[in-house]
Amino acid sequence: MLDLERDLELARQHGRWLSDDEHRTLEQQRLHQRKLLILLGVCVLLPPLWPLALALTLFLLFPETSRRLAVGVGVGVAVVGIGATLLIAAVLVALLMAIF
Repeated sequence: MLDLERDLELARQHGRWLSDDEHRTLEQQRLHQRKLLILLGVCVLLPPLWPLALALTLFLLFPETSRRLAVGVGVGVAVVGIGATLLIAAVLVALLMAIF
């Protein structure tokens, strides 16, 4: 009976009755958010992890923007890494050609 009352309250909040898939997705999001909040609490307590705490805070507040930003930063890091590798290879080849 308690689950039915909770489902009815959720339906009132959303203005309609949720499908099973929507209800499952909502519960998974709540569980994921709860885990992130616990991790955030642990990170705040440990000073070396404060940058991670800041990142988690931004992710919890702005999930879509944080995902886009993370993808952009990841692509940027990959491009810089590939560029640095190519530059080092070019310098190495130039040095080897100068020696021989």
